[in-house]
Amino acid sequence: MKRQRGYKALLGLTPEQVIALDEQGHAARAMWNLLHDWWTMTGKCLLRRASLALADQHIRQARKDLPWLAALPAQAAQQVLKQYHRAWVNCWEGRAGAPNFKSRIRSRMSVDVPQGRDLQIKRVSRRWGRCRIPKVGLVRFRWTKDLPGVTRSGPAGRVTGARLVKEAHGWHIVFRTETLVDDVHPKSTGRIVGIDRGVVVPLALSDGSNREHGPWLTDGERKRLIRLERKAARQRRIRKPGEQSGNRLARTYDQIARYRATAKRRAADWQHRTTTELADTFTVIAVEDLAVTNMVKSARGTTGHPGKNVRQKAGLNRVIAAEAWGRTVELLAYKLADRGGHLVKVPAAGTSRRCSACGFTCPGNRQTQARFACRAPGCGYTANADTNAARNIEHAAGRAVSGLLSPLHDGNEASTTSCAHSA
Repeated sequence: MKRQRGYKALLGLTPEQVIALDEQGHAARAMWNLLHDWWTMTGKCLLRRASLALADQHIRQARKDLPWLAALPAQAAQQVLKQYHRAWVNCWEGRAGAPNFKSRIRSRMSVDVPQGRDLQIKRVSRRWGRCRIPKVGLVRFRWTKDLPGVTRSGPAGRVTGARLVKEAHGWHIVFRTETLVDDVHPKSTGRIVGIDRGVVVPLALSDGSNREHGPWLTDGERKRLIRLERKAARQRRIRKPGEQSGNRLARTYDQIARYRATAKRRAADWQHRTTTELADTFTVIAVEDLAVTNMVKSARGTTGHPGKNVRQKAGLNRVIAAEAWGRTVELLAYKLADRGGHLVKVPAAGTSRRCSACGFTCPGNRQTQARFACRAPGCGYTANADTNAARNIEHAAGRAVSGLLSPLHDGNEASTTSCAHSA
């Protein structure tokens, strides 16, 4: 069975190579914008019938007429065309919105190397590897994991291509790999667990344990970040309306971006380590089917109907976004599939207010953020609120997979008794 994965590594570039890659990144963005203008000028009625061969012909002519556009390799320019056409196909089929103009400030520079054989990957030391990038030459990258088909000790497979991406810490290369693995058969036995995602406790498990983390930045880094944000605010106030931003403000923004990128990388590292440990331990993992995008919407409202507690809601939105709940679910899904397990999503309604022991549901059951106490007569069950919610998620998952793993589920089947029924 073929398994496709991505492997990301930091590039060690010389100043000349950085300039060359920056030119390619700007040319790729300009190529996208030129295609967008050309396709949209034809009108929506002709957009579906636009010929890729004609577009490729215009790209070839543009690379001859514009020297700065020729900095982009020919295969990378063709890949921009393929990606733009795929964006419109996704829009027509309802999977995404229409492609837009790529801003120089808000878009991330990227260049594709579609053919893996052009990379000529080789390991040169314990920490460094080497590959060839078109119109840049041989570049070094950090070697932290064996690539398929490169070293004898590496897995069987091959590198099918790569993408160069510029981030706050510099240029990175993302290798597209194809690995040959044995067919993964579903596990017939194993453990099932429910996970409640939160902001106070990042991951609360139904077995009573938690997966927590500390702040992503140290105290010194947080203080430095706050000073930089205040410095950027002062520099923005000095700038006159309509005046272009200066180099000093741009340098301040770059420093802020590096600190935020550091926090993001540390969060992703913790998520990878935690989800790997969970996927190795449990066969079935259940999570709530949350609409995270709707949960982090602003409470500002409109001019006629302004929102309430806007600043408090904005702070909560930032905390939820920092936890990256959606990324946790994506990591669990593919890691469980690789190990023969699977992920179950259950409805989120009532999980925090339902008693996992008797099934009594009432808003008053959750007394505080951390304490749950059942108010049903004769029950008296008390537990941590997050742990109780995780157990309800596990119970719902046990019913959802009852045909497959019902003998393994030793929890109590929660009923749906509510306050109105008990009255």
